Amino acid sequence: MSVKNMRLSLFVCLLCGAMSLSAQSGWEAGGWAGAAWYFGDLNTEFDLGMPHAAVGALARYNFNKRVAVRLSANYATVSGDDARSDNLFQRARNLSFRSPIVDGTVQMEFNFLPYEHGSKDEFFTPYLLGGLTVFYFNPMAQYEGRWVELRPLGTEGQFKGEEYYAVTGALAYGMGFKISLNRELSLNFELSGRRTFTDYLDDVSTVYPDLNDLERLRGPVAAALSDRSILIPGVNNETIGVPGRQRGDSTDKDSYVFFGAGLTYFFGSLKCPYER
Repeated sequence: MSVKNMRLSLFVCLLCGAMSLSAQSGWEAGGWAGAAWYFGDLNTEFDLGMPHAAVGALARYNFNKRVAVRLSANYATVSGDDARSDNLFQRARNLSFRSPIVDGTVQMEFNFLPYEHGSKDEFFTPYLLGGLTVFYFNPMAQYEGRWVELRPLGTEGQFKGEEYYAVTGALAYGMGFKISLNRELSLNFELSGRRTFTDYLDDVSTVYPDLNDLERLRGPVAAALSDRSILIPGVNNETIGVPGRQRGDSTDKDSYVFFGAGLTYFFGSLKCPYER
């Protein structure tokens, strides 16, 4: 090998070594599984008693030991039920729902500590997440033993063609802890929330419509699922569904949360030509 080529090879290896000290860039990908919860008009008390399974896949690009960007695709079911509330008005309102969630998210990730795959010194760190989500939802309720989609029924008096969107956005945020098992594999534990841009994740937001008009325009099922109130002595002596009466709180958007554990595979960073 000529002196010129030896110098070039030495320079490249020194460059690689310097880069590996300051950064370990590269892609990693994997999956996670855990649980999801909903918070909104049908769960104002942060009740954690109705978890549902949640799963997802993610890809993360590490710029260095501190900063990464990640893409994720997630699926879950969320639900809420007034019957679980300690608030007597909510129990008399007697609304409930469940909805699938199909979630696509991009986030920046910041490590509190320097983190490097395979390192014996920098092999773990807590981290923070922040970004944006686009998600699909479709609230449903049980009626005579079957699940009925609520959005097409206009349960709060929406005209046909003016129903709320089934695809909307959210602010994505969270925190987690990652630990490197070896150079390729890392284990992640994460709590991640979505502050949505809709108040209709549960199909509840504003006021009761005129139920007679709703039944005439949308049918008897729409009217029945709009007002499902029950009588509770000392709270109400008639059904709650009076036109214009509060049905939900439109000033407070709905949220959902994921908690889970995941495993990712790291595909590597820039290597020297002669590294084995």
